[in-house]
Order: sequence, then structure tokens, then C-alpha cells
Amino acid sequence: MILESFLAFFHLVAIFTMVVFMASEAAMCRTEWMNAAVVHRLVRLDLIYGIFALSVLLAGLARTFWGVKGVAWYWSQPLLYLKLGLFIVIVLMSLRSTASFLRWRRNLVATGALPPPDEVLATRRWIMIETHLIGLVLLAAALLARGVLTL
Repeated sequence: MILESFLAFFHLVAIFTMVVFMASEAAMCRTEWMNAAVVHRLVRLDLIYGIFALSVLLAGLARTFWGVKGVAWYWSQPLLYLKLGLFIVIVLMSLRSTASFLRWRRNLVATGALPPPDEVLATRRWIMIETHLIGLVLLAAALLARGVLTL
């Protein structure tokens, strides 16, 4: 039971940390706050977000393989596939903002120009969609944990 507790702990810490950095990106990605320091900070925040997104995935996989319910139970549940599918969609969506941040930094270093306001708004909107999709992942997680829709 102690292993299950630690697996859950690491999974939750990774999720909360990922969400904090995702929300930080959304908060900083504003036209009125954009300056050179913010562009560099967004790249750094995005790297940390990516590290913790990977940590969420690894901790979740560890729970399925070494958790109390066992691999057979987890991998037979439709809600697990919903969670994984949504998570993959969020990660794939985040590649767009990652590319934007890297392009903005590269352009800033080369020319000193900040990103155009319309790009900043579009990127922020994309991050907000990702952030809201996390809520659906958490709903699926809560339902799965309580045995709703389980086979």
C-alpha cells in the first residue's frame, strides 16, 4: 500500500506542477506584458512544462504497472484511453506554442523584434484551450478512480 501511495503522490505532484507552468505560460503570454525578458521566460517555462508533462506520463504509466489495481485492470478501462487520448492531444497542441516561443526568441535575438500582437493572442488562446482540456483529463481520472464506467 505504501508503493501505491508514493505512486499517487508523484503522479499528483507532476500533474499540479505541469498545470502551474501551463497556467504561467497563459498568464505571461499577453500582448500588454510582452517584452524581451518575457520571451526568454516563456521558452524556459515551456521547457519546464514539457519536463513535467513527461513526468505526468511516466508517473501514470508507473501507476498502471505497479499500482494496486494492476496492469490488466487499468488497460481494460475505456476511461484510461480517454485520459491518454486527451493528454496526447494536449501535448500535441502544446507543440504549436513551443514552436512559437522558440521562433519568437530566435527572431528577438536576431533582430530585436518582439512577436506581433496577433501571434501573441493566437498563442495565448491555444494555451487556454489546452489548459481547459486538462479539466476533462481530471474528470476522467476522478471517474476512473471511483470505478465509474469500468469494465
